[in-house]
Amino acid sequence: MLKKYFFCFSAALLFTLGLTGCATRNDDSSTDSTAIVEDPSIVETGDSMENGAIVVGDDYASPNDGLELTKEQRAKLQALKQDNVIYFAFDSDAIPNNYITLLEAHADFLRTASKVTIIIEGHTDERGTPEYNIALGERRARSVAQYLLNLGVPAQQISIVSYGEEKPQLFEHNENAWKKNRRAVISY
Repeated sequence: MLKKYFFCFSAALLFTLGLTGCATRNDDSSTDSTAIVEDPSIVETGDSMENGAIVVGDDYASPNDGLELTKEQRAKLQALKQDNVIYFAFDSDAIPNNYITLLEAHADFLRTASKVTIIIEGHTDERGTPEYNIALGERRARSVAQYLLNLGVPAQQISIVSYGEEKPQLFEHNENAWKKNRRAVISY
């Protein structure tokens, strides 16, 4: 009898823990083509992401290696590579307001260097199921991509990939590490 009780209790506990790892959303924003920002008044309307405009996948190489850029463009590109991470709040794909200037700088460069392409990598912390985290990482990458599209960056310059929780920046299991792992990275 005690074994049966222990088994039922363990199963219920595991089920409950599994549910707490999954966050729910009332809307399906993974198909929404609008950028999500904390202050929606700063988003301009522009091209939307249409089917095929943004590629989701992880099979890519750096296509910018052989590009001919001016000395000024190369210097700007090096500076942008150093400031290319957007951090997100827990379970959110809303771009925090303090990253708007950073995204505008990337958009300005991409509009002037039309042959340069980027890959926006979406990342999450370890909490949640792997499936949920892949979807959240994709929503974060799409949010950044849509914001850049709204600033006039052509869709053919942007690709996205979601790594979910698979490529953490920090490996600890605490709030400080989780904050650093909830991010989108603009890779040139």
